[in-house]
Amino acid sequence: MNIVIVGGGKMGFSLSRQLSAEGHDIVIIDNNQMVLQRSINTQDVTCVYGNGISSTVQIEAGVPYADLLLAVTSSDEINIICCLVAKRLGAKNTIARVRDPEYTQDLIFLRDELGLSMSINPEMAAAREINRILYFPSALKADVFAKGRVEMVEIKIKENSPLVGLSLSSLRSRLKVGVLVCAIQRGKEVIIPRGDFVLEADDKISVTGSSKEVSSFFKVLGMDTEKIRNVMVVGGGRISYYLAKQLLEMGIQVKIIEMNEEKCKNLAELLPKALVIHGDGSDQETLEEENIEKMDALVTLTGLDEENVVISMFGVSKKIPKVITKINHISFGEILEKAGIDCVITPHLISTNQIALYVRAMQNTLGSNIQSMTKIVNNQVEALEFRARENFEGRNVLLKDLKIKKNILVACIIRGGKIFFPNGNDCIKANDNVIVVTTLTGLEELNDIID
Repeated sequence: MNIVIVGGGKMGFSLSRQLSAEGHDIVIIDNNQMVLQRSINTQDVTCVYGNGISSTVQIEAGVPYADLLLAVTSSDEINIICCLVAKRLGAKNTIARVRDPEYTQDLIFLRDELGLSMSINPEMAAAREINRILYFPSALKADVFAKGRVEMVEIKIKENSPLVGLSLSSLRSRLKVGVLVCAIQRGKEVIIPRGDFVLEADDKISVTGSSKEVSSFFKVLGMDTEKIRNVMVVGGGRISYYLAKQLLEMGIQVKIIEMNEEKCKNLAELLPKALVIHGDGSDQETLEEENIEKMDALVTLTGLDEENVVISMFGVSKKIPKVITKINHISFGEILEKAGIDCVITPHLISTNQIALYVRAMQNTLGSNIQSMTKIVNNQVEALEFRARENFEGRNVLLKDLKIKKNILVACIIRGGKIFFPNGNDCIKANDNVIVVTTLTGLEELNDIID
């Protein structure tokens, strides 16, 4: 597909890297030569210097013949206008990054009236992901499939865990829980495991199952299953607003600490049930005065990665049950883990994955059968939910007789509302929802799992 990206910042760079790796022809438009040079030096993309709003620049970038234009600059208004121009020039599909809370209520209108194929809000998406993690406080990451009926959570195995030394084939019989370990990170190695794989301390494992079974799994392991009652948020930006709004609606107490007085006033007006503190969240005395040690969770959402890391380390030292850290530079991941910070979110990567799902759906000429997609294990593994259609070549074939590509695991099948983990004597039937976990990239339909 021919894809034009307006804006070569963090999100634009992440998008171009992922989409070009999946075989798409990418053109990036930006008015910053340094940004373009970085993309040229590190990726197989074409770059056009200029203002993305300009029809002349868009024509030079090939927008009239583009399958998709992605407008992801730092300005909502510029993104919307870029999409309008692209539509007039003939671009088949357009996606705009729209971040301002004031536009949230108008997104349906914007999509319908302006011809947007999709709008993306990285801050809202990040807030939703944080909310899911807080639902399972012991998880490093949490995702849902099958319209919320199936959970996938990532945890780290501690030295005293009953999982240590356990083979995956004996896990369900020993622990009496209906979950499946579908991906493992051991050091820098990522593994799609078989039944004879033996778990070790410090392994990061991705586990899938129904919400009830995942909760039972945590209880059996003696991991914290107490619901979060109060959350301290450091930083008063857009993610903080969206997150606090969601948490307050769930009856969770929220305390926001923000240095900017004007932001504090705005948050206090928008979130009257939240406690908004005007202060320096990176200051130890301020955090102690606000009783950080009594909090069930700490979420650091300032604009500086370094500040978020330091505050999170202080939270870990205070033994806060759940600490979530926002970072924009994924290269910090290994450093954070050594500092005891396991739960990290990166907003632009979350949105990149959502757009990648949309692009794959566009490619499927028979109509998309990808229902949802997420990246797990440090973005090295994809978990995809497919709808099995009549054209699936492996329909009604026993899985043990189906030639499935290496590094692909059929993790779960949902049939008529019933969730089960298949073995070799099971088969995929028409209209099943199938969750597939793989280290491969670019799967677009269920037939792609067959070798």
